[in-house]
Amino acid sequence: MLQVYNTLTRALEVFEPFSPGRVGIYVCGPTVYDYSHLGHARTYVAFDVIKRYLRLKGYDVLHVQNITDIDDKIIRRSQEEGRDWREIVDTYTRDYWEALSKLNVSVDLHPRVTDHIGDIISFIQGLIEKGHAYVAPSGSVYFDVDTYGDYGRLSGRLDKQQWSQEEFAKEKKHPYDFALWKAAKPGEPWWESPWGPGRPGWHIECSVMSSRYLGRRIDIHGGGTDLIFPHHENERAQSEALFGEAPWVKYWLHTGMLQIRGEKMSKSLHNIIPLREAFQKYDPLALRLWLASAHYRTLLDFTEESVSQASQNLARLRAAVSLLKQALRETEPRGRLEDDELEVLREMAALRERFYSSLDYDFNASGAFAAVMGLTRLVFSRIGEKPSFTLALRAYNLLWEFNRVLGVLDSDFAEVPPEALQVDALIDLLVEVRSVLRREKNYELADYIRERLLRLGVQLMDEKEKTRWVRLR
Repeated sequence: MLQVYNTLTRALEVFEPFSPGRVGIYVCGPTVYDYSHLGHARTYVAFDVIKRYLRLKGYDVLHVQNITDIDDKIIRRSQEEGRDWREIVDTYTRDYWEALSKLNVSVDLHPRVTDHIGDIISFIQGLIEKGHAYVAPSGSVYFDVDTYGDYGRLSGRLDKQQWSQEEFAKEKKHPYDFALWKAAKPGEPWWESPWGPGRPGWHIECSVMSSRYLGRRIDIHGGGTDLIFPHHENERAQSEALFGEAPWVKYWLHTGMLQIRGEKMSKSLHNIIPLREAFQKYDPLALRLWLASAHYRTLLDFTEESVSQASQNLARLRAAVSLLKQALRETEPRGRLEDDELEVLREMAALRERFYSSLDYDFNASGAFAAVMGLTRLVFSRIGEKPSFTLALRAYNLLWEFNRVLGVLDSDFAEVPPEALQVDALIDLLVEVRSVLRREKNYELADYIRERLLRLGVQLMDEKEKTRWVRLR
């Protein structure tokens, strides 16, 4: 039974989507005014893991993640660099796409704000008509927070003194009211509206795009904890005010913050690591494994040691798949299993149970990954030492199943192309030649072959009667 931690109720709840068997997930995506960084990756990978697990459980999942392509930050960057705002958007959107691709993160739909201006205007008009929003003399439109009686519950800020918003304007009824539509300023991009030229406020866009593609009620809304206030608080207020649906979102999920070597990640500390730089130093899939194997709500600390360990874990997983493929090539099914083989089957069943029970408990990826590594230990010890077709096939299928969530071994499980089979045949030939050299006691040349293959990422393992090999990368 899947349970999730709901930020709104601050409690674990049994997961029951609005429509049985179907799940709509909306995740706040990037404002494309700068390069994507490790903090962004933390959220993107975490929700990709959540989505993958829900699909593994049999749910039909639609994952929507927006792109904010008009915003104060984009305009400011445009003015600072003397470039058209659309050029700024194109540059950093490409960087975002590349980052997702390298991290093996897939999103079903990426709506953009500027493609939904008409929808945003209609949404705002509905709020005005219901008395939840007002037009200021400047032509800006604000949400009247006092008209929504449940404001502050998501963030836990129940005192109006805590409701200060990100911008101050004398024309607002209350200092905590927030902008739905911003009147145009000289030199800024704008769109025509019933209240005059302007552009959307930040918070309105997510309410509009999420409801357009997922409906008036959403199963999961996610993002980083830094978005709980004011962004998600404001989204919740304006959406429930317009739709009259409570809850508008059934489960609010938020990823924990990312630290850099024990320090809060921030521009003021100059410790933000752009993903494009991280990819030059680390295997993107090792970064994904580091992120995917952590519980999404924990405070995660980036260190070289932690990513190095993830790289080693990834290499071990790849080597396990390679070893199992070799075992399947070299063994045949038998009609009877020995007692020790039955014990290994039982251990694998227990690891599978641990994998699912961990993820069923608020998507505890760290517990699930412990089960994955437990399986690799079985592969290298019990299966590697005594190859068995049945055990190798079961372990291979189980790793494939686990990878449906982890998403780091897709290429290892892909269909082997003909040229790869030729390479395998060449490796087998070199191993055979080396065995002949060893029998002839030409150990110098035999060791040379072993060392050169190791440099190429192929490790040889000498046993009593034969030599096996596995790929390390």
